[in-house]
Amino acid sequence: MSTKESSAEKTGQDAVETLNKRTGRNMPQAVATGALLVVIILACILVRIDAFIYLIVIFMTLGLWELRVDFATAGLHIPVIELWICSAATMLASFYAPDHVVVMTAGVLVTALIGALAATRNHRLGGRLLKAVNAKLSGKDAQTMADASYGAAKGESQLSSLASVGVTLLTVVYITLLACLITLPTTFGGHPAAHAFMVIFLPALSDIGGLLFGSLFGKHKIAPRISPGKSLEGLVGSMLCCLVGALVIFAATYPMTDWERIWWVALLMGIMVGATGTLGDLSASLIKRDLGIKDMGHLLKGHGGVLDRVDSILMSAPFITLVLLITGL
Repeated sequence: MSTKESSAEKTGQDAVETLNKRTGRNMPQAVATGALLVVIILACILVRIDAFIYLIVIFMTLGLWELRVDFATAGLHIPVIELWICSAATMLASFYAPDHVVVMTAGVLVTALIGALAATRNHRLGGRLLKAVNAKLSGKDAQTMADASYGAAKGESQLSSLASVGVTLLTVVYITLLACLITLPTTFGGHPAAHAFMVIFLPALSDIGGLLFGSLFGKHKIAPRISPGKSLEGLVGSMLCCLVGALVIFAATYPMTDWERIWWVALLMGIMVGATGTLGDLSASLIKRDLGIKDMGHLLKGHGGVLDRVDSILMSAPFITLVLLITGL
C-alpha cells in the first residue's frame, strides 16, 4: 500500500472516529442496522399490510422483554408473559375486528387489569433474566437480587408490589396502547401503506435530522440533565427532515387536485412529528436515567435496544393518528 493510500485510509478512520464521538454511537453499525430495518419494514408494508402488523407485534414483544430486564435492575417486576399474550391479542384483534377503536380500548383495559393483578405476585429472578440483569449490573448486585424476593419483609413486599403495579400500568400505556396506535391508521382512510409510512418513517426522519443537525450545529441544549445530546438546533433539524418527508409521502399518495385542501396537513404533520419525536427520545432518556442504564437493550447494533429505536415512533403515533382521523385522510 502506498503512502498516499495509507494516509487517506487513516484520514477516513479519523473522520469516522470523530463522527462516532460526536454522535455517541458507532455510526457504520448504526447505518447498516438502520438500512436493514428499512428494507424489512418496506417489504412488509408493500407486500401485505398484515405482515406489517405482525412485524409490529414482534417488535412489541421484544420491547416488553427489554423493559422487563430494565425494571428488574431496579427490583421492579412486570409480568411479561401475561403482557405478551394480552398485548398481542389486543393488537391483532383491534386490527381485524370491524370496530377497531372499541376493541382496542377494551383490549388495553383488560391488559391493564390482568397485568396489574399479575404484578402483585412476589417473583424471583429466573436464570435467563438473571443473566440479562447481570449484563446491566455488577455480578454482586445481580446475585443479591437473585437471592431475595422483591421485598422480603412485609412492608417492603407491599411497597414492591405497588411499585410493580405502577410500572406495569406504565408499560401497558407505553407499549401496548402506543403500539396499537401505530397500527390503527392502517385501518382507515383507504391509504394503509401511506399511513404506515407516516407513522414509522416520519419519526425516523426526526431522529436522523436531530442527530445530523445536533452533531453539526448543536450548541443550545434543551434538557442537558436528561439528554445532553439534545439541542434546539437538533430540534430544528428534526422538524425540517420530517417536513420534507411528509411532503414527499403526501405527494406520492394524494392527487395534486387535493393539495389546495390538504397542503397544510403535510406542514403540520412535519412540524408536529419533529417535536413529538424529540419528546419521545427525551422520555426514554428520562426512564433510562432514573434506572441508571445507558441503553434499553443491545439487540440492534449501533442503536442499543428495540425501544431505543422506536421511542420516537411510539410517542408520535397518537398525534399522527389523531391528525389523520380529524382531517379524514
